[in-house]
This record gives sequence, structure tokens and C-alpha cells, in this order.
Amino acid sequence: MIPGERVTGFWQLTGSEDFFAGHFPGRPTLPGVLMVESLAQLGAASVLADERYAGRLPLFGGIDKARFRRQVVPGERLDLEVEMGRLSSRAGKGHGTAHVDGELCCELDLLFFLAPA
Repeated sequence: MIPGERVTGFWQLTGSEDFFAGHFPGRPTLPGVLMVESLAQLGAASVLADERYAGRLPLFGGIDKARFRRQVVPGERLDLEVEMGRLSSRAGKGHGTAHVDGELCCELDLLFFLAPA
């Protein structure tokens, strides 16, 4: 992690996660909204690690250009990356990607607002 600039992480999917049972029966698939949320949380961690934003809380402001390129299934490792774009004392933007074995699964732009904590 480079606070306020770039962060990487991963999510190892085991198949025991509750959402797989209903999404979809007989063909378990990671819901796209959870890929988006994982990228947003990773980006928020980068902002919160930057001392310039101490005492602030990053909140979703929008999601743009979200594209889902492939299914993610139990047993796969989802590699996550968020690069922060413009950051001010009130708001910011980031670009997130999620890959499995180097293959793009999800890509999006995040907009967030920094509220007092």
C-alpha cells in the first residue's frame, strides 16, 4: 500500500461463503456487487491510511464504467487493485480492477466523499 495513492489485496474464495448457496444454485458465482464492494473497501483503506485524511470517513458517491468480464467461482483467488486519482479534502476518485490468474474480472471507477468521522 502507498497510502492515498495505490493499494493491492486479494480475496480467497473458499466456497463456504453463504452467498454462494443462492447465487446461483448449481452454478455458484461471486455476485458482481461484492466485487464492487471489495474494491471500494480496499480503496477506503488506502485513504484512511493517509494521515491527510485522519478523522474522515470515505463514503460511496458513485460507481462509473463498471464492467464485469468473467465469472468468479469458489476456490479462485480474486486479486484486487485500486489506484487513487484526484483526492481533495472533500472527495476523491479511484480506479479499481479485479483479476483471477491475471484475467480481468471487473473494472470500475469509484467516486467517494470524505465525511467527518
